[in-house]
Amino acid sequence: KLFGKRLLQAGRYLVSHKAWMKTVPTENCDVLMTFPDTTDDHTLLWLLNHIRVGIPELIVQVRHHRHTRAYAFFVTATYESLLRGADELGLRKAVKAEFGGGTRGFSCEEDFIYENVESELRFFTSQERQSIIRFWLQNLRAKQGEALHNVRFLEDQPIIPELAARGIIQQVFPVHEQRILNRLMKSWVQAVCENQPLDDICDYFGVKIAMYFAWLGFYTSAMVYPAVFGSVLYTFTETDQTSRDVSCVVFALFNVIWSTLFLEEWKRRGAELAYKWGTLDSPGEAVEEPRPQFRGVRRISPITRAEEFYYPPWKRLLFQLLVSLPLCLACLLCVFLLMLGCFQLQELVLSVKGLPRLARFLPKVMLALIVSVSAEGYKKLAIWLNDMENYRLESAYEKHLIIKVVLFQFVNSYLSLFYIGFYLKDMERLKELLLVLSLSQSLERQLRAVLVPLAALRFRLLLLSLRGLLLAARAKVRAGGEPVGPRRGGQCGCAGGLARRAEGACAEGIWGGGRPASRCRRLGTHTAGCTGRACGGVETRWACPG
Repeated sequence: KLFGKRLLQAGRYLVSHKAWMKTVPTENCDVLMTFPDTTDDHTLLWLLNHIRVGIPELIVQVRHHRHTRAYAFFVTATYESLLRGADELGLRKAVKAEFGGGTRGFSCEEDFIYENVESELRFFTSQERQSIIRFWLQNLRAKQGEALHNVRFLEDQPIIPELAARGIIQQVFPVHEQRILNRLMKSWVQAVCENQPLDDICDYFGVKIAMYFAWLGFYTSAMVYPAVFGSVLYTFTETDQTSRDVSCVVFALFNVIWSTLFLEEWKRRGAELAYKWGTLDSPGEAVEEPRPQFRGVRRISPITRAEEFYYPPWKRLLFQLLVSLPLCLACLLCVFLLMLGCFQLQELVLSVKGLPRLARFLPKVMLALIVSVSAEGYKKLAIWLNDMENYRLESAYEKHLIIKVVLFQFVNSYLSLFYIGFYLKDMERLKELLLVLSLSQSLERQLRAVLVPLAALRFRLLLLSLRGLLLAARAKVRAGGEPVGPRRGGQCGCAGGLARRAEGACAEGIWGGGRPASRCRRLGTHTAGCTGRACGGVETRWACPG
């Protein structure tokens, strides 16, 4: 009874997941850069100073999250700065009809020829703003001899990717716009039997995501033809073996013709979308930057005469021959042995009389689970092997990772089908195995894409609620027994020493859990991304000199 009474009292201070999801979105922020809760003030001040000196176009707000106790940089830029960034990036924009129409790279000298350039809200999409800011952040480079703690930078080395690879920066990601998300929810997710709003998807998520969903929609529509033809052919096929053989040959010929036409039509459709979105003739990067995770000995480059990391190719080749190749072959052998074990179990189940019909599917379900689990385990192993091989360029890293993963996935997914179809020559078992594998993989994709992220989100929101309850309990203990509950006018002042030393940062708002410094002056109150039950709904903004 006592536990239940305490639990009911504590429930008043917990915040449901719906309340957390209805928090006020952050304004004046395009890109968010978060740091671990163990980050010291020196690191934040060092990076903040380099961003303000190296990229004066950016507006950086430093804020402190009360519940996670982590700092974050809220990054945005003015419209005039974004115009200059679009010129540097070579961003393609639509040209007015009186100047020829089409698209071309943006130029500040001829900005009057572009559509909607007079409107700050309509000229740049959120994805374009975030791309320009990301371009600036990725090109923030170190000078000769600069270092942060134990991280020594090479001359002209990008700072943000190196700090992210070392774990000093936790994440750098764009911020959603709830208004556009709600519009896409109605016109895209909730719309049934309607064309996808590809232009809106491209404006918000970028060309790569839009091109993927364009291909997915095109492929789904094209699959209607073999589905209808196959159904009609199956309906009019006789039961004799000759008729079945003829139907298989006819359907195979149809698939050859259909796949050829599908590829040609997609080439045309893809080129049309690429021209429309301004990526058809976009040049590739002339010089590819080294991976931030690339390590080696420091040396002077014989070509550029600049300091660089060097890793001997013979070490990589030796690791591939002695470690990567034996481990890959061992994994393939394990998959083959597990497959044979499942087939032996299948024979044992079939030999037992009186078992229900569903029992004969248990070994096949077990094989499907083994295929999924081994694929996930091998993918992690392939990533580790690729990291140990220490490739300098991202393109080489991705190429070798694709070779490892595709080779294993092919053997893992199709070895059992080839074994039954060409060695055992048992068509009934092949049909049953195909059915079980397709259903299990579809179910696994749905669980991974929907239920697992939803459960993780609920769990994180629950942790935030429990942490808020613990903070309220600690405040009650510090207050000497004074009851603490949801309160109004909670103070979120300048956060410790960082607020006193960050030059001008506190004027933009550093949010902390303690009281403001004596030199801070109160600017006013506002609702800062929290619910009324979580932190009072009303936050106080303070400005501090120096």
